[in-house]
Amino acid sequence: MATLELRNVNKSYGSGLADTLKNIELSIDSGEFLILVGPSGCGKSTLMNCIAGLESISGGAILVDGADISGMSPKDRDIAMVFQSYALYPTMNVRDNIAFGLKMRKMAPAAIDEEVARVAKLLQIEHLLQRKPGQLSGGQQQRVAMGRALARRPKIYLFDEPLSNLDAKLRVEMRTEIKLMHQRLKTTTVYVTHDQIEAMTLGDKVAVMKDGIIQQFGTPQQIYNDPANLFVASFIGSPPMNFIPVRLQRRDGQCWAVLSSSLGVAGQARCELPLGELEAGMDNRDLILGIRPEQIQLAADDGAEAPSICAEVEVTEPTGPDTLVFVNLNQTKVCCRLAPDMTPQVGSTLSLRFEPSRVLLFDAQSGERLLAKKRQATDNKVAQLKRG
Repeated sequence: MATLELRNVNKSYGSGLADTLKNIELSIDSGEFLILVGPSGCGKSTLMNCIAGLESISGGAILVDGADISGMSPKDRDIAMVFQSYALYPTMNVRDNIAFGLKMRKMAPAAIDEEVARVAKLLQIEHLLQRKPGQLSGGQQQRVAMGRALARRPKIYLFDEPLSNLDAKLRVEMRTEIKLMHQRLKTTTVYVTHDQIEAMTLGDKVAVMKDGIIQQFGTPQQIYNDPANLFVASFIGSPPMNFIPVRLQRRDGQCWAVLSSSLGVAGQARCELPLGELEAGMDNRDLILGIRPEQIQLAADDGAEAPSICAEVEVTEPTGPDTLVFVNLNQTKVCCRLAPDMTPQVGSTLSLRFEPSRVLLFDAQSGERLLAKKRQATDNKVAQLKRG
């Protein structure tokens, strides 16, 4: 196990070209599982290759256990990588594929046999050791590729979108296998994916990337509940967060956001959400209100004072574990995640409740998150406590 730290890492492919990686700063403790997540072309695989030594960095430093490995060759970094394409040797059987790296390190034959047996048992591929890669399914080939990396017992494992070539069912199974494997081995791991579900379920820490920049770095819960900007909020979560355009109004010392919906012949429904006190200059400013589908609840006669609004059902999508209901608020399609036994008819009216404390606000132009003063003060206090 090892700590991994990236200090101001940059990557450029030449003068006049935009940097592929820009001032990457992150660190993970020994044994942690780091997810690099983002859309295609965001730089996550390039960053992975830089950690492995397959590509050189243009600036900054990569440290393992406090030692700078930026100038080392890949073979000297004690890092094992599992590729998206598996990269198995087609003429070798499974046993020889797993043992290949050990033979290159001139391990004793008895030690190689012991290590291959250990890895095969861990990955439940003992019965496949004499087969060639062409005789294996995609999931079996992925296990062999993982086994080859595991046999080396490196300081750090790197996984570059290892499940992207598998079907949906097998991806779920292999995701569980990878998590169980990490729980057993406790080896520091960096995992690249564009799948936000993998990011949420596998990672101890998540770095969300866009255009070569880390947009936010934190635990899955922090990324999900407190996104730093519109991009992070939209990328993490399935179904994605709702984004509703609003214009703030100031009254009685605090700001309010107005929601409205059309009810056909019944006219229009209206709701005001109290948002606390925001910084000066926000009056009558166009902002984006963000709220996740599961945080919009049905209003009930339970005495709750949270604001509610009536809205007409436009589409329902039963998914099994829940029902997605789509309504229109502020001329924007809004998704509500309801219980599976809730199947309202299209055209019917629902009374929806919004909890102001769960509502997020974003600047419509910059996409940056806005915090009420009370919330900002709380966050600052927490940050001070963390710094000691």
